[in-house]
Amino acid sequence: MEFFRIRRDIPFMRHALVFNIISFLTFAAAVFFLATRGLHLSIEFTGGTVLEVEYTQHAANLEKTRAAIEALNLGEVQVQTFGTSKDVMVRLPVRGDAKPAEQSALSARAFAALCAAEAGTVGAKTIKSPQGEEVNRPSCTRADGVEPLKLSRTEFVGPAVGSELASDGAKALAFVVIGIMLYLAFRFEWKFSVAAIIANLHDVIIILGFFAFFQWEFSLAVLAAVLAILGYSVNESVVIFDRIREAFRKYRKLNTQQVIDHAITSTISRTIITHGSTQMMVLSMLLFGGPTLHYFAVALTIGILFGIYSSVFVAAAIAMWLGVKREDLVKFTAKDHDPNDPNAGAVV
Repeated sequence: MEFFRIRRDIPFMRHALVFNIISFLTFAAAVFFLATRGLHLSIEFTGGTVLEVEYTQHAANLEKTRAAIEALNLGEVQVQTFGTSKDVMVRLPVRGDAKPAEQSALSARAFAALCAAEAGTVGAKTIKSPQGEEVNRPSCTRADGVEPLKLSRTEFVGPAVGSELASDGAKALAFVVIGIMLYLAFRFEWKFSVAAIIANLHDVIIILGFFAFFQWEFSLAVLAAVLAILGYSVNESVVIFDRIREAFRKYRKLNTQQVIDHAITSTISRTIITHGSTQMMVLSMLLFGGPTLHYFAVALTIGILFGIYSSVFVAAAIAMWLGVKREDLVKFTAKDHDPNDPNAGAVV
């Protein structure tokens, strides 16, 4: 399926050096911001307590909620809505070597502060769990008997667990990179493997650079988006590499630069269909998914845009600079060789 077909090859590789310089400068800037500012890691990595509360009578006033929590001087807290406008998530940082019981006391203080801001007092309430068990949970009740605030969930993540998640995330990223390199080296040639990995790491570092520069929260969801972009970007590179191999076999009189230009030009329609459809879905998550999916969608948006760019101007260009040639992908035999046939004797 094609929206259109370009009859004349676009000379992408003629400008490869310029775009590679731009890529290097962008990559260097991302590394600089990562080194100087670092990532704003979420509680999943640093440890802490998460409270989810629901306002029953009106939409949440984030400024009022944040002021009530910050008055406790618990450190850097995060307050944001999720789900509906009445649902609020409060993230409290871990305090030193605090044990779960100590963090539970901090969450109780935070809930009491939110309750007091609504002119209520904290008590205990017995409710039935979805499994039918009776459990006690804190409740906030005003003098008129109204419950302006409900505690939906509280969760504690210890610093050891957070450190383990960060370590496992780094291992997952390394295993994905190694797996992609082995796959491309086996399917194509080592020059393509090196080119694709450089292009993929280019995308990942730039995504992380954006998060470091703007100090956006880096959570497990964002890490999942980064891993998804690794696979998504390499898929685009594989499509172009396949076309390069086909073009080397079909057009024996074209040089390497012309073959790469033809391969990229012939995939433009497919690229627009695939990436356009994916980007529409991601933009819907970005615009309507709420805070829970916001940074996940932001990471995917950045990754998709740079994934297209890197597959053309980084992966293909680096393969060209490494000296990929017809002999790397096509084997020649003397059997039935006809010098007047440009395709004779060539097999993949």
